[in-house]
Amino acid sequence: MKTYALAGLALVLASGSALAGTPYVDQREHRQAHRIYDGIQNGQLTYGEAAQLVRGQARVRRLERYFKSDGVVTPGERAVLHHKLNQQSRRIYYKKHN
Repeated sequence: MKTYALAGLALVLASGSALAGTPYVDQREHRQAHRIYDGIQNGQLTYGEAAQLVRGQARVRRLERYFKSDGVVTPGERAVLHHKLNQQSRRIYYKKHN
């Protein structure tokens, strides 16, 4: 039951930022949340692994909100977000394939 709640939370949080002003970052967050959810569904991720990945996604969203707080996401800030998303993507891959 915990895994379903965690997966639902990941999808809700990831899709909530889709209304903001960084569409490519939002798309990546959404795809990564689905990768986590799929890993939970097919048994590739344990509850603990999924919880770590969801916390990582939350850190990226927090950083995105911080960058948006002044009303503009600069190209440098966008590059930082993509770098963090790349790291998170590698973590998802590793956790699903260990």
